Amino acid sequence: MDVSIIETSSLGDRSYLVSHDGVAVVIDPQRDIDRVIALAHQHTATITHVVETHVHNDYVTGGLQLSRVVGAHYVVPAGEDVAYPRRAVSHGDIIDAGPLQLRAVHTPGHTHHHLSYVLHGPDNKVAGVFTGGSMLHGTTGRTDLVGAEHTRALTHAQYHSVRRLADELPDGTQVYPTHGFGSFCSATPAAGDSSTIGEQRSTNPALTLDEQSYVRQLLDGLSAYPAYYAHMGVINRAGPAPVDLSLPEPVDPDQLRGRIDAGEWVVDLRNRTAFAAGHLAGSMGFELSNSFVTYLGWLYHWGAPLTLIGEHTDQIADARRELVRIGIDDLAGAAVGDIRALSSGAVLRSYRIADFADLAHTGLDGLDGLTVLDVRRADEYRHSHIPGALNIALHDLLARVDDVPRGDVWVHCASGYRASIAASLIDRPGRTVTLIDDDFDNAAEAGLIES
Repeated sequence: MDVSIIETSSLGDRSYLVSHDGVAVVIDPQRDIDRVIALAHQHTATITHVVETHVHNDYVTGGLQLSRVVGAHYVVPAGEDVAYPRRAVSHGDIIDAGPLQLRAVHTPGHTHHHLSYVLHGPDNKVAGVFTGGSMLHGTTGRTDLVGAEHTRALTHAQYHSVRRLADELPDGTQVYPTHGFGSFCSATPAAGDSSTIGEQRSTNPALTLDEQSYVRQLLDGLSAYPAYYAHMGVINRAGPAPVDLSLPEPVDPDQLRGRIDAGEWVVDLRNRTAFAAGHLAGSMGFELSNSFVTYLGWLYHWGAPLTLIGEHTDQIADARRELVRIGIDDLAGAAVGDIRALSSGAVLRSYRIADFADLAHTGLDGLDGLTVLDVRRADEYRHSHIPGALNIALHDLLARVDDVPRGDVWVHCASGYRASIAASLIDRPGRTVTLIDDDFDNAAEAGLIES
């Protein structure tokens, strides 16, 4: 029996394909199902069941389309109000896939109807448990995604769900969560790449703390999550449309300029250094990296026309794949090539890149005369910050861009990625922007943080 991990690192999630003797079961697939189908072919296995642990809040599922394409049973927790035929399963139900069996265990907390699935092999021994957003590696799924009025009750439920799994399963049981590898669906970052029930007994707060301490710790630690989450559950309950990974229509330089002047979203995918060196005035820089889709989805005005700029078509194709994972399907077009050729003769804008040592070396008393813009979340700012810095979290910046003073503005985050997006958003006439592309730990080494 083989358990294959299908990693979607840009969203911090995992899907799984379990195969044995030519039969395969898929758990929590992402929307770009070509990866899953290719993996099944590699294992010479027929997918008979596609299983969801819950209705997802951080991505558009590929489960419905995958089940239709391969002719598999589509298994969804009972109680979920969905608009398509599926097999609704409840606690104790068995998904029988011949040599493989999954036993449903009700594990509410991340959602009300959340199920985990205990994997039994041909010998009927427990081989693993697929925990979705319940027990994660060293943490648990967050409990505030289905409404603030439910958060406290779901947090108590999450505590008991994780304990139920620990009580029912052997210590050697492998734990296979969907979230926790960077997803905002995790209450806190996961610890480690793999784990067992036995290891979780000593590392998971739901198993090491008493109930009230666990609830208090989880609730106190909840921070902001991407705005696009509001659309995911709606799409997943209605039934996502078949995925389209084709390239968008090409856009020429004059069209590009017209779209920027009209206030449309024109997103430059090049790396942050290239964007800083030269970009179209009014375009937005979202470097195509593991964080791209999370932050573009967080800031994007849902349904607005979106045009991409890339150096080559592979870059556009990769961005297209990332965007459909969160339901951004309708791209208005794409422009590819050297940025100078795409400028239609207009002068490119640019700004400086620096580090925290450069900021310290400005020699200004208390940094008077310039603005330090910190675009980390409020909880990060409270933990540690440069005295006098203006904190506007990146996800709030578009609504508060006029709060950023004119003049000399140095912008930073924790690593440089969010700051690079912010720099592109505030780079307008009247401001001299400097992007601090540096690790925030270096701010202390540069003497910018008061001890």
